[in-house]
Amino acid sequence: MQLEFLEPTLERNIVKELLQWSKKVLEENNPSFNDMPACPFAQKAWQEGKVSIFFKYENSYQCLYSIVSCFDDGFDVAIIIDLNFDKDPESFHDYLHEMNKAISQGMFIDRDVWLMGFHPNDDGNEFVADVASDFEALVDQEYAMIFVQRLSKLQESADKLAKRGYYQIYEQDYNARELFEHRSNLYRRLKNGNETQKENG
Repeated sequence: MQLEFLEPTLERNIVKELLQWSKKVLEENNPSFNDMPACPFAQKAWQEGKVSIFFKYENSYQCLYSIVSCFDDGFDVAIIIDLNFDKDPESFHDYLHEMNKAISQGMFIDRDVWLMGFHPNDDGNEFVADVASDFEALVDQEYAMIFVQRLSKLQESADKLAKRGYYQIYEQDYNARELFEHRSNLYRRLKNGNETQKENG
C-alpha cells in the first residue's frame, strides 16, 4: 500500500476499517455470487500489496486527475478516500460517469482507466446486506471512495467471471446491467482504437 498520512489517527483507522470491510464483506464466498466472493480479486490484491490508498481533503479532484493521468501499474487499484465528497450520491456517481466518458474520449493521457465509486448514502447492495449488517465501523466520519483501475484488466476479468455465473444475480438489476454494458462498450472502443493504431503504425 502507498500511504501518506496527513491526519494519522483518522487515516490509520480508515485503513483498518477498509481492511476489515474487505475481509468480511468482499472476500468471503457469497451464495448471491454463485458462491464466489463479492470481489473475487480483493484478497490477493491486499496480500500482494497491490492496493494504493490516497486521502482527499480538498474540494477539487486534482488528486483523481493526477492518478488517472499517471496510473501506476505496480498496483491493481488505487483507492481515493474522499473526505470532502458531494453529499448527493446521484451527483457523485454522475460525475464519475462523465469522467469515464472523458477518459475514453482521450481527454487524459491514459485511456485505459476505469472509475467506480462508493458513496455513504448509496442505497446499498442487497446481495451483501446480510454480512454487512453487523459490521462495526471504526470511525465516525463519513467518506466516499473512488476506485481507479485498468479498464482492460477489469473487463477481461469480468468476462471470465461471467462464464462462471458471477453476474447472474444482476440480471434483473437495470442500473447494474447498464453500468456493465457501458464499461464493456468503453473497453471495446479502447481495444478497437489500440488495434487501429497498431495497423497504422
